[in-house]
Amino acid sequence: MGYIQEARENHVKKKVEEALRSKMKQKALKECNYYSAKYAECAAGRTISVVWQCRKHAKELNECLHQYTNDSVLEDMKKNYMLEQESKSLFPKETEMTG
Repeated sequence: MGYIQEARENHVKKKVEEALRSKMKQKALKECNYYSAKYAECAAGRTISVVWQCRKHAKELNECLHQYTNDSVLEDMKKNYMLEQESKSLFPKETEMTG
């Protein structure tokens, strides 16, 4: 599949992409809650020293978040969104057809 064709197939409106990014970030924070709590626990009561004292926790949190917030994940979400939209247009709900 050519780059241009793939780009067209995965193109979504800006607002939809923003919503998908937001959903992606929410999922990442949920999935990485353990690491987030560990980092917050380490950072509590610290100011500048948080940089070196909590470096390990920050790295673990960032690695976890990156698993759920990268271009590949976003592209998959766009593809799923497009498939859902296509499915809705091909197979409208019965209530829409009879209502």
